Amino acid sequence: MSTQGHPTKRLTHGHLIRRLSQLYVGLALYGASSALLVEAGLGLEPWNVLHQGLAERTGLTIGVVSIIVGAAVLLLWIPLRQRPGLGTVSNVFVVGLAMDGTLALLPEAHTLTVRIPLLLAGIVLNGLATGLYIAARFGPGPRDGLMTGLHQRTGRSIRLMRTAVEVAVVVTGFALGGTVGAGTVLYAVSIGPLAQLFLRVFAVPSASDGSTVVATGQPRGAILRP
Repeated sequence: MSTQGHPTKRLTHGHLIRRLSQLYVGLALYGASSALLVEAGLGLEPWNVLHQGLAERTGLTIGVVSIIVGAAVLLLWIPLRQRPGLGTVSNVFVVGLAMDGTLALLPEAHTLTVRIPLLLAGIVLNGLATGLYIAARFGPGPRDGLMTGLHQRTGRSIRLMRTAVEVAVVVTGFALGGTVGAGTVLYAVSIGPLAQLFLRVFAVPSASDGSTVVATGQPRGAILRP
């Protein structure tokens, strides 16, 4: 008997389409939000401090560096016995491409009256993008998987692992020429609450029971970002 047009099949198909849409829209917006922070020039999120520093030293674009670093971090998942998902692999490429594409379109911002709104818009958009992409439930980004993998292998808290990793990348990135400033601090204190807010907004109901669990299999209390 044909199942074409069956309500359950239509529901499952629509559920998958929504999740995939959230994943790729979220990753693209994440890259765009990072570009806004770069253009603002008032301080970047931790990993992009490293990416920018490496870009300054190598002559590559920050998006290309983000892709290379993401791929390298993903290789570290092997000894940590982490399993990537579609979202993990997509994260490596989509965020970097979206960042470079947005930077190519943005005009240069010279005055604080332009740069401060760019910074604020970038942080809010980053939180929105984080909620979209995580709620799709296709796996964490490579950098967050590194932190959760270290947590599982060492028995130390996710907060400690995340702090240690992000302090290390900020210090290294700053030494290489990456931008650290008020925006870095503002991002650090605001991204958690923003991400939690947008996780609730974009929660995808389960196809089977209509529940709104958004992070199956991911550690509680961890805000996972690309």
